[in-house]
Amino acid sequence: MAKLSGNYEVVYILDPSLGEEATAAMVAKFKTLVESNGTLAEVDEWGKRRLAYPINDLNEGYYVLMTFSSKPEFPRELDRVMRITDGVMRSLIVSKDE
Repeated sequence: MAKLSGNYEVVYILDPSLGEEATAAMVAKFKTLVESNGTLAEVDEWGKRRLAYPINDLNEGYYVLMTFSSKPEFPRELDRVMRITDGVMRSLIVSKDE
């Protein structure tokens, strides 16, 4: 039987040099994208944290965790959008159902 909806978590790291307004705009952009394609449960902004290893010569990143439910096709689209968005250093989407 095909899965109609799934629960997911996404953690993404933004470039800390974006500034407060650009960071808030980026978080709002992804929040709106998730809300338009599913149900957003929680957005938890962890703030600036030290990275385990340098990414693009940066030692810090702005971490954000989002929990949402959506159709199984949406996480692939969200991952695609995050990969092509300037300012997103890394992202990881996992399914919480299994």
